Amino acid sequence: MQSLQEIGTAVALHRRSLGLRQGEVAAKAGIASQTLSRFERGHVEEFGTRKLLAVLAVLGMGLDIIDGSGEADAL
Repeated sequence: MQSLQEIGTAVALHRRSLGLRQGEVAAKAGIASQTLSRFERGHVEEFGTRKLLAVLAVLGMGLDIIDGSGEADAL
């Protein structure tokens, strides 16, 4: 994934596949449901690292950092 919008879309798809509502995920992640909604729809220019990692943790998702050589470090 290359953009924040693509990450938001992936989060939305995964959340729905788990049968979870935005409000549930947002509450567990400690953010406003409107913030999660805007993120999932790609209507944010920034989404802080703390928020992103909290949402990913609630959904059981992770984040891989890929360097120029193609090596990945999972977070």
